[in-house]
Amino acid sequence: MSHKHPASTHHHAAAEHHEKAAHHHRMAAKHYEDERAETAAHHAHTASGHGAHAAHHGTEASKLHAHHHAEED
Repeated sequence: MSHKHPASTHHHAAAEHHEKAAHHHRMAAKHYEDERAETAAHHAHTASGHGAHAAHHGTEASKLHAHHHAEED
């Protein structure tokens, strides 16, 4: 019987935050190109926040992965 690895939830969350960060990076680039620096800065800040959340979920996934396999030994 297969079971869901406990790290999978964090990997899914990390992927979602990476996708959101990418969207905001693209929006920031577009606004900078259109010389709308204030709006661009907002998107850059939002992208940074999503990047940090993605990193957090990646770290949690790694911890759970190590813990899960330590229990198997």
